[in-house]
Amino acid sequence: MIIRLNGKEEDVPSGLTISELLKGRGLNVAAVVVELNRAIIPADAFAATALHEGDELEILHFVGGG
Repeated sequence: MIIRLNGKEEDVPSGLTISELLKGRGLNVAAVVVELNRAIIPADAFAATALHEGDELEILHFVGGG
């Protein structure tokens, strides 16, 4: 299925959850904020939130520095 991830179309497996997407990309769920269709998704809901055809997903990474 096709979703829009950070402004670009991506082909991902049907039924994929946010948690699976993040893990598949090697992202730490504690270090990102996820917006799905313009709504912030709480980290504790990542595993229960399935993606659907046409969803728009934005993933923001926390970056530390000094």
